[in-house]
Amino acid sequence: MKKTLTVLLVMLLVMLLAVSLSGCSRYSSSYHAVGFVHSNESASACMDFFSFDGTMVFKLKCDAEAEGRLAYTGRLEEGRLQVYYDNGDGKTELFSLDPGGEVRAELPLEQGRVYIIVETDGECRNGGLEFEIN
Repeated sequence: MKKTLTVLLVMLLVMLLAVSLSGCSRYSSSYHAVGFVHSNESASACMDFFSFDGTMVFKLKCDAEAEGRLAYTGRLEEGRLQVYYDNGDGKTELFSLDPGGEVRAELPLEQGRVYIIVETDGECRNGGLEFEIN
């Protein structure tokens, strides 16, 4: 009986540890892609693809050392995608791209965590996005 209780307690601790190490994020990525290259650092992120369908989430940080501006560029040959950001106030549309579309702009940010959420309306082809906190 004592041995069974000890084993159950150890299993419970292992499960709690696994849950705490898995991390929690407000948003999650789920996609199907071909020829997909992406990078995510604390102050920059990018993605280039031949084919992409789904959702990609980047997590950035705007700290005191930054000027508090998000510079972004994007291009898309085929398909339609929307890019959103969350800087603490919830998910807000940043821009959208239609076939043949391009964008280059900046956005002022508050200090803290910044989520960039890329969502497609079906399959997109030959595209690229870049984000950098200055």
